[in-house]
Amino acid sequence: MIQTRALVALLAAALPLGGCVATINTNGATGYSDTRPPAPAPGKAKNVILFIGDGMGISTITAARIYDGQKRGETGEENSLSFEKFPNVALVKTYNTNAQVPDSAGTATAMHSGVKTRIGVLGIGPEAEKGVCKDALAHPLPLLGEEAKRRGLALGIVTTTRLTHATPASVYSRSADRDWESDRDIPADQQGQGCKDIALQLAEAQFDVALGGGSGMFYGRNGGGRRADAAADLPAQWAANNGGVVVKDAAGLAAAPMDRPVLGLFNPSHLTFMADRKPDSPEPTLTDMTAQAIARLKADPEGFYLMVEGGRIDHAHHAGQAGYALEEAVEFARAVQYAVENTDPAETLIMVTADHSHVFTIAGYPRRGNDILGLVVPPAGRGEDGGDGTSPAPAIDGKPYTTLGYANGPGGIHKDEDGDGEHARPVPQTGLAARQQALVPLPSETHGGEDVALFATGPGAERARGVIEQNVIYAIIRRALGWE
Repeated sequence: MIQTRALVALLAAALPLGGCVATINTNGATGYSDTRPPAPAPGKAKNVILFIGDGMGISTITAARIYDGQKRGETGEENSLSFEKFPNVALVKTYNTNAQVPDSAGTATAMHSGVKTRIGVLGIGPEAEKGVCKDALAHPLPLLGEEAKRRGLALGIVTTTRLTHATPASVYSRSADRDWESDRDIPADQQGQGCKDIALQLAEAQFDVALGGGSGMFYGRNGGGRRADAAADLPAQWAANNGGVVVKDAAGLAAAPMDRPVLGLFNPSHLTFMADRKPDSPEPTLTDMTAQAIARLKADPEGFYLMVEGGRIDHAHHAGQAGYALEEAVEFARAVQYAVENTDPAETLIMVTADHSHVFTIAGYPRRGNDILGLVVPPAGRGEDGGDGTSPAPAIDGKPYTTLGYANGPGGIHKDEDGDGEHARPVPQTGLAARQQALVPLPSETHGGEDVALFATGPGAERARGVIEQNVIYAIIRRALGWE
């Protein structure tokens, strides 16, 4: 693997080649798609916002745009989500160094360090073995969050997951295992070797805004789940060291002083799914948190870096519940739209991408405007026997099937002891709460390995083009900020 400084230098040399897209692997091999002349020099960004839709593959974007339109009474196919209107688009290769289909830790590390690494680790190089503390200490990677603060920028992290979950943690932490969120999660044979759990790293980090869930990782046994000290209160420790404010609900966030750092912990674990939210929920939405983060960060005259994650798109897909995933994706697009409308396009680079995809499909031959969460109803006259345009299409077994489905997951059919077929976890077949059918029965649906999209607008956005390695996103950010 090329060492970090050499890799960054290579990226800096390659990216100015206008239509030329560098592909970089861990052995340092490079290749270029064409030899077009350099594009005009881009402007410098004062601010960068990276939106990461966790698990938001291209099929999710397509289904979400249709779902969003249909919620407004439209057919849906003609609709566009906010970020689909961005002028610059690229495809991003997501593999980890030791995994064809990646996880969020390795992919988010690529975006926040500039180096692809192993599956399941955060902020450490691929030479380090997962779960080995001494290896993690020996192979640290640079972190974009640390560099932003070192260079005088304000730093913000927003997520609908635990703040110690893989994607948000990639901004500020290094860990031999993404699951070491609390000190209780570090195995006994790895304790006492110098590795800190992820919650402790956040409490010791410098940031201006961090909003999400996961309060259970930050308190002792009397209020959470930390092992070392029953009275542990990491948020209070952070607040005392940084003059910050800790808030626990949307009202507290809205009332927090604008001129002080803020840490928001709105749920013991992940935030509530949008589909399950009650009107009087005390939790802020992703758009609420994005609005608060932008309002606080843009007061810094030096600019800011903000990472916003729609993390529960991924969780809904793992559960095989497409409707829940699409609700999360629509809220994610709403947060992007807020950012577009409340930042200066001349000084703010906004990028929208995913860390990985899912094995999620849109299939059959449904008629135009067919309920995206419903059964496949083909256009009139479609099929060997024609169709009336209102009746569901039958499969070979005579049963109808849904437009949305999964290659694997809890919606798969398995044989019970009597040899009868049944769904692993039966729920309604259609509608928002449905668990779509899966081909291979698994307790949890898996990620997909295909490329994901990158949408970009603002200074430096023209570098988002072609097919790129995921770690190139890091270089795009650094060059837009004028750091290279």
